[in-house]
Amino acid sequence: MARDVVIRAEGLGKKYIISHTTQRSTYVALRDVWANGARNLHRSAMGLLLGRPAVVGEEAEEFWALKDIDFEIERGELMGVIGRNGAGKSTLLKILSRITEPSEGKVTIHGSVASLLEVGTGFHPELTGRENIYLNGAILGMGRGEIKRKFDEIVDFAEVERFLDTPVKRYSSGMYVRLAFAVAAHLEPDILVVDEVLAVGDAEFQKKCLGKLSEVAGGGRTVLFVSHSMGSLSSLCDKGILLRHGRIGMCGDIRDVVAEYVNSADIRNYIEFSINNKEPSIRSISVDAGALARGDLLLKIGFSSPFPLSPAVGGVTLRSTTGHVVWGTNSRFHPSIESVRSISTGTLKCEAKHLPLIPGSYTLSVWLGGWHEDYDAKQDVLNLVFRGGEQSSLRPRPEANGNLDWDASWSVVGSEIGADNQYSS
Repeated sequence: MARDVVIRAEGLGKKYIISHTTQRSTYVALRDVWANGARNLHRSAMGLLLGRPAVVGEEAEEFWALKDIDFEIERGELMGVIGRNGAGKSTLLKILSRITEPSEGKVTIHGSVASLLEVGTGFHPELTGRENIYLNGAILGMGRGEIKRKFDEIVDFAEVERFLDTPVKRYSSGMYVRLAFAVAAHLEPDILVVDEVLAVGDAEFQKKCLGKLSEVAGGGRTVLFVSHSMGSLSSLCDKGILLRHGRIGMCGDIRDVVAEYVNSADIRNYIEFSINNKEPSIRSISVDAGALARGDLLLKIGFSSPFPLSPAVGGVTLRSTTGHVVWGTNSRFHPSIESVRSISTGTLKCEAKHLPLIPGSYTLSVWLGGWHEDYDAKQDVLNLVFRGGEQSSLRPRPEANGNLDWDASWSVVGSEIGADNQYSS
């Protein structure tokens, strides 16, 4: 069976010329101004003769936002694009949306493309929401009859009926996104390109949009989705592209791509603190990114104390993006801690297997104490991204430790972070 490829990129690259003005001294003579002006005029003229773009400034640098990009996307696929800020995600989407041209290589696209890249793209601020629906639809290549048939669905989805005849310049950024996404998603383009702009909307609307994207792909259309939410990408997309410094770091199954991203330095997973010598304190916190990719948590808390702790005790809590504690555990009542007493410097290790968390972002807080007293706490010190472990039923409980009743094992060693025996139990 022949493959139905709707997007094919071959040797794609995008180069920008960045100008740098060299630092000038506080005193500039008139003859220097004339000399520099003549020099820059000569450079510009030569650049135009040789086909180079004109550059303002005294120094120029070539910057490749994208380089050697090759991939194929088939009809009906949900493709996630992952990468840290500056990796080239938005540049890639702008090329695919025909907003900018590549410097080298080519992209072959079969079908109409609708893009939602920035808040307010394709909207005129002086026109009302009603007028902008027709304007934006026309920009996307839709006829007036098609827009009219879909008009009520668009307004109902965006939930802006009350403000439909208000100029959109008075809309909030969230209302802009609601209306723009509703237009792009309901006018049935062959390919829908969505950037991180959905993050502007509220949580309920984001969930609504993700459901609509699944529906769009289920109807045989293609979706490219850029997001920093690993949970949304994992639950929505089939395949993924990982961009690193303008090049493809990995392309394949979304689960493998997310795991590669989580394992990389793109996810912040280590913090070291200055040591307080006057009282017991947490001196470092680290999380195993490889364990995170499997849906597990492996946490190490380095500590230091001016006097022996009998025993050293640690605790950890995970909070959702809404600030609610979803899980917590501590070693105060863990029997294995009893065997290691009276140490002043060491590492506490907490390990939880297959946490049944909803895929997404969480913040981690930890605390350090002794048997009868707490000494130090670090609130929301790490941002963690869970791809999702084994599917398990959640068991609510009333305790303050959180909504999950899930076991974790604790151990402690009196050695430095990074020592070979730090995982000893």
